[in-house]
Amino acid sequence: MGRLCAWIMRRSGWRIVGEFPDVARLVMIAAPHSSNWDAVWGILFKVALRLDMHFVGKREAFFWPLGGILRRVGGIPIDRHSAHDVVAQMRALFVANERFWFGLAPEGTRKKVTKWKSGFWHIARAAQVPILPIYFHYPDKVIGLLPLFWPSDDPAADMVKIRALYAPYQGKNRGTV
Repeated sequence: MGRLCAWIMRRSGWRIVGEFPDVARLVMIAAPHSSNWDAVWGILFKVALRLDMHFVGKREAFFWPLGGILRRVGGIPIDRHSAHDVVAQMRALFVANERFWFGLAPEGTRKKVTKWKSGFWHIARAAQVPILPIYFHYPDKVIGLLPLFWPSDDPAADMVKIRALYAPYQGKNRGTV
């Protein structure tokens, strides 16, 4: 399956830029998230590279038969409309697993937002792990990896710094800022 996904990405002109860090645990964030195609390219990327990572997606996307496929490739459905202490649940997964890579879209939606959801920052802080920023840049068909970001004690300042990393990149329908 990995070879097929790699072939699809190459045939479509997509490529990966950057290096994966040699760390056992991290939170990946991917932006800009402006299209359903982001999930398609992201999952192809994950399977092509045989990445052992988990990701969250809106519960509504986990319908039959897609739900089974998404779970099989590491998807975790989340109800975005009610709080279920996701930070504590994710922290527990980090504690329980020697290696655990976890990814999500900090915008929380495909719509343009002025403020990102901060759950990824809280998860990284609670689990004491770094954040790996990943970007989609549709004009060049690139999925890129930026340097690791270690959260500080100041979430507001960290969010400003992290969002600034994404300024040059353009999603399918828009950028992040």
